[in-house]
Parts: sequence; C-alpha cells; structure tokens
Amino acid sequence: MINLPRISDLPVINKRVLVRVDLNAPLDGDRVADDSRLRACLPTLIDLIKRKARVICVSHLGRPKGQVVPALSLGPVAARLAELLSAALGEPEFELKLSSEVIGDGSRRLIRDMEPGDLVVLENLRFDPGEKANDVDFAIALAENIDIYVNDAFGTAHRAHASTSGVLSHVASVAIGPLIERELSVLDRIRHDPDTPYIAVLGGAKVSDKIEVIQSLMTQVQGIAIGGAMANTFLAANGFDIGMSLVEVDQVNIAKHIMDVAGRKNITLALPADVLCASSVDATESITVDVAEVPQDMMILDIGPKTILNIQNVLRSAETVFWNGPMGVFENPLFAAGTTAVAKMIAAIDAYSVVGGGDSLAAVVQAGLADKMSHCSTGGGASLTYLEGKELVALSALKAAADL
Repeated sequence: MINLPRISDLPVINKRVLVRVDLNAPLDGDRVADDSRLRACLPTLIDLIKRKARVICVSHLGRPKGQVVPALSLGPVAARLAELLSAALGEPEFELKLSSEVIGDGSRRLIRDMEPGDLVVLENLRFDPGEKANDVDFAIALAENIDIYVNDAFGTAHRAHASTSGVLSHVASVAIGPLIERELSVLDRIRHDPDTPYIAVLGGAKVSDKIEVIQSLMTQVQGIAIGGAMANTFLAANGFDIGMSLVEVDQVNIAKHIMDVAGRKNITLALPADVLCASSVDATESITVDVAEVPQDMMILDIGPKTILNIQNVLRSAETVFWNGPMGVFENPLFAAGTTAVAKMIAAIDAYSVVGGGDSLAAVVQAGLADKMSHCSTGGGASLTYLEGKELVALSALKAAADL
C-alpha cells in the first residue's frame, strides 16, 4: 500500500479539519434513496467528533457542471447524515450545519464560529466550476483557516480536482482517513496476494472501459465471466449476429485478442450462452434466446438462465471473487434478473468477495446483500484504476504534500 499519513496519527483536538468525503448518494426527490456511502464515512466523522475536532465536510453530488442546481443540493444528504450521526452517537438530535454555499462569507462565518466537536457540511462542491477545473483560487478558498486536510473519499481518488489535489499545498497537515485505508488494504490483497482460484465477474457497457483491468486481471485470475453490454462485443468477435445490440465495433479485434490470450493461458472465459432480448431498454416484454438466435430488430439487455448457470459453475470453486459491472440493464426490473442472480451467488459462496463499487454496489445494496460480501468498495472507477496498477492521482498528490 502507498505510504501515506493517517488521520489516526495526528492530534486533532480543537483543529479545523477539512474532510473530503463521498456523499454522492442517489436521491429520490428530497430524500436519500441509498445511504450506503453516508454510512461508509460515519466512522471517520464520529472519530473526529469524539476527538473534539472542528469538522468541515466537503463532497460533490451528481453532475451540476459548475452551476447551482437546486435538485442537487446536499440538503437532503446532510439531513440524512445528521440522522445517522444522531443514532451512532446516541444523541437525540445531532446538530449538523449546512452551508448554503461552497465558499464565501457565509461558509467562512460558519467555520469561524465552530466549537470543538461541531460538524459543518459545505454545499455541493461541483456547484463551483473551480472544483473540477482544479482552480487554484478555489482551492485556496477551500483551505482558508483549515489546519488539517483529510481525504477519505475513495470514489474520487482517481480524480485531480481542487478538493482532492489542489487544496493540498495550502494546508499544514494532510492525511488519509480509515475508509481509504481499508479500501487500499482490500484491493492490495486481491492485487498482490489473492487466494486461488481467483474469478473476476465483469459487466457494464463498454469493453473500452475495461480493457486495461482485464489485461491486468489476466495475469492473476483463473476465470473471467463477462456480461452486460460489453459481452456483445465479444459475441460479435465470435461471429454472432446480435441484432440491434450495443457493440463497440472498434473493439472487436481487442476482444478477439483477449479471448486468444485466455485460451493460451488456460483462463476460463465465460461468455453469454443465452440472453434476454427486447426492442428497447424501456420494454415491458422480453424473450429469451440462445446467442445465435438474437432477432434482427431486438437488442440484448440481460443474460439468460443458461448463462447464469454457467457463471455459477465458474464461481463454485472460487476462493477470491472481484465483481464490477451489472449483467444487464438492471435499472429496468425486467432486465435485473442476471445481475441479482450474480449478487446472490457471490454472496452464497465461501470466498473473499470484493464488489467494485458503481452499479455493482447499487445492485448488491438493492438486493440486500451488502453485508454478505467481504468488501463493498465505494469507488468503481477508483478500484478499477488501482487494480490496473495505475496511480490514484489524489493519493499521489497527498503523498507529495506530506513529503513522503
């Protein structure tokens, strides 16, 4: 694991601690639809509150593109976070304050008036274009009057934004929090010393998004099961006519190469044998066909029962499992069966199981199986980047700021 300073090693009493957390939770109107990311950051916040730090939380929510979008305010998230903190701390009502702005006079006053053990949440970082642009002035404003900076947002560790990178050179002390520490420890285990057989289950839309992680995994795994729309490109590479299905034509040769390498290395490569097809992602009816029988006017939107059984057979003897990406368009209940089945079978086997964030995590939470997995990562893109062997730029920047 990267040698990084830990917040547990720093004196924080009475210090103003800026904590980059991941509160990017899905909303259903004015309520949080899934609070798993909020729960993941609770240990960090509770530790700092109990140690009498003055805690300032910053996070993004959605993609407001540098504009103030009321529907993407952190208000509902802050309200739910306050409820979770109240329950965890045994307090009737934990008083959390939400700034109506990211930077400015209002947020300065809130931070200035804080007492030890207080917590302030600043408004959505991405309401300001300076966040994604890693703007120097925005970073300086974030760091104003801050004593310690803590990064505990693994989901953004592969991004060089103002709150993850630019702010670092403007504070005296920097550290990672326990969530990132845990994430790196888990990913290091499967990256460097996995128990075998090691099986990867990969889904999602695009082969191009997963090429490098597939190539990296193929130096370690004994089997890979591929589903989701990315499997279409592999089916096309095998000569199947897949109708109106999404396919990356420019990745067909890459898919052929991956299959050739898997064959030479004796890596089991499980591709769909049967699929669910419909006329659109919003369809209310579907048909199940073998992959050689996809209708010309339909598209593949989930894996079928034969494929589910094949994946189950591949996973049966697994000692380590890494899963990233849904098996179909699981947002539509008609095409969620494959993803839910994979979640259930991974939860049922006696293996070290790691769910690589993103839609996979959403599916596991939706199925009520998060506590059955060994680890559910809070960062899909970050976990893939790390398993590819690449640097996580936010953590490299933190290491440089700590002069390690």
